[in-house]
This record gives sequence, C-alpha cells and structure tokens, in this order.
Amino acid sequence: MLSERRLEVLRAIVQDYVGTQEPVGSKALTERHNLQVSPATVRNDMAVLEDEGYIAQPHTSAGRIPTDKGYRLFVDRLAGVKPLSKPERRAIQNFLEGAVDLDDVVGRTVRLLAQLTRQVAVVQYPSLTRSTVRHVELLLLAPSRLMLVLITDTGRVEQRVVDCPAPVSEASLADLRARLNSRVVGQRFSEVPRLVQDLPESFDAEDRGTVSTVLATLLETLVEETEERLMIGGTANLTRFAHDFPLTIRPVLEALEEQVVLLRLLGETEDSTMTVRIGHENAHEGLNSTSVVSVGYGSGDEAVAKLGVVGPTRMDYPGTMGAVRAVARYVGQILAES
Repeated sequence: MLSERRLEVLRAIVQDYVGTQEPVGSKALTERHNLQVSPATVRNDMAVLEDEGYIAQPHTSAGRIPTDKGYRLFVDRLAGVKPLSKPERRAIQNFLEGAVDLDDVVGRTVRLLAQLTRQVAVVQYPSLTRSTVRHVELLLLAPSRLMLVLITDTGRVEQRVVDCPAPVSEASLADLRARLNSRVVGQRFSEVPRLVQDLPESFDAEDRGTVSTVLATLLETLVEETEERLMIGGTANLTRFAHDFPLTIRPVLEALEEQVVLLRLLGETEDSTMTVRIGHENAHEGLNSTSVVSVGYGSGDEAVAKLGVVGPTRMDYPGTMGAVRAVARYVGQILAES
C-alpha cells in the first residue's frame, strides 16, 4: 500500500501530465503543488512510485509519466467525478430535449459527448431484450396485407409488413389490436411469447390463421438482433492526440471500425455502473493505448444500453467521467418521458 503522501505525488503527476503533455519532474511538482515536502523527498517518492510500476521515465526526459497501473490507481483512489456546471447541464438538457425520435436522440447524444469530452463518442441503441412494449399498432394496407408497428418504452419503433392468409376486415383488425395490446402492453419482451401463445384459440376458426401470422411476425420482431446497433462520432478528435499513440493511430481507427469490438468494449449492459478500462485492460490489441469510459443509461437503476467515450490514456478522467455520467442521466430521463 502506498502512503498518503505518495498517493498525493502520483495524483500531482497525473494532473500535470494530462494538463501539460510533458513528463513531470520533482522540481515542477514542488513548485506547482502544495506537497509540503522538499524536492529531495519528492524525488524519493517518485523513485518508489517508479519501482512499483506506477510511473515511468520516457527515454528523452528526466521527468516521469503515469503508466496504465498509475492511471488505474488514480481513477480508483484519487479521481472524483467532476460535476458539470449549471450552464453545462442546462445546455445538455436543452440540446437533447429537442430530439424528435430515437435516432435523433442517439445522434444528438453522440455529437454532444464528442464535443464535451473531445474524445470519440460511442452510443449503443436501447436493447430490445431489455425493453417493454408500449403499444402494438396494426394498420390495414390492403385486404390481405397489414402493417405491424411495435413501439417500445424507449421510443424505439419497429415496422413489419404482414401478408395474411385471408382478407381482414377493419372490425376484425380492431378486435385483434385490442386483445393483443391488453396482453402485451407494459410487459418485458421476454414475457410476450408466453402471454400470447394461446391467443389464436380465443378467435373464431376463420380468423385464427391471420392471428397466428400476425403473432409470428411480432415474435420474429422481438427476437431479431436489431439491438446490436450503435453510433460513433468524433473520430477526428483522435488526431489532436497523435503523439499519445506510440507508433501510429491506425490500429485505434481500425478497431473503432469494428462494431463487434465496440460492443464488447462497452461491456454487458446490466446496470448503470460506470466502467473505466485503461490501456492494456482493453482486450483488443489495437486499443491498448486508449482508455474507455462507459456507463449504462435507462430508467431507474436498470440500463437498456450503454454509452461512452474512447480516448488516449492521457485523459482528464474526472471531467470525462462527469460528462459521460451526466449525459447518460439526461438520455435516460428523455427516454422515460418520450
């Protein structure tokens, strides 16, 4: 365990290196920070931090820079989440409240996160498997053709055309719509198959074929993996940090192009806990020089998807964590109210 003084020295090194982009020396630390010890003591503390792998010396400088291990300790022990100012919070709220539908919400969230953090922003669409049914609409397009519209609690809208085995009257369609919604509205998607399995039997024999066809289309819509969608923005921000990537930025850009990598990066969406993965904690080799800050968003404590940012390990962690958390909270509120 490091002493409190050495933790303070590490905190100061991280803050200075993030702010100046320059390796940090003991003289600069004692001048910029109220460490209340001599430069010789700071040098000794830095030697211990280096021996234990928290900081390292670049070849070209007498100063030190944090390692992945040092950033991890900084995030776990030293970095509080920096709260956003009232004007910043108001700007986030106003920008997101102007969204007209789910695609617009996700698009605005990506742009906002990229602007606030000056990193690459990644936003996953709400997961169908964790959604509930708000409404099922059935519209007659032709005597034997319907439009099924599934609306979720997160504002997601899925549309399917249904070709029926026989002509359908408006009265029959209204009856099916009413009975279907009475069973599924407010229910989790995973519960819907069980709730509708005996629905065809409650209709007259001549209508059961149509009811079964509509239900088959509805269930196909529920299980399709359309939730594996995400939006990315702000990739150009990485060019501002070109010197933070040891050899080239190319591996990072290539990793960001792979949707499977990004989904794995955001992690499993179980709750609203914030996750920070630093450097080599990222399983994908192309992202070993980056850090990922992600959090779940949704209503209450249960997340329906995740959002986050990707940037160099030399990142303003308190500010980035604060921005990511604030945006996730507002997105959750907007989806709950939509």
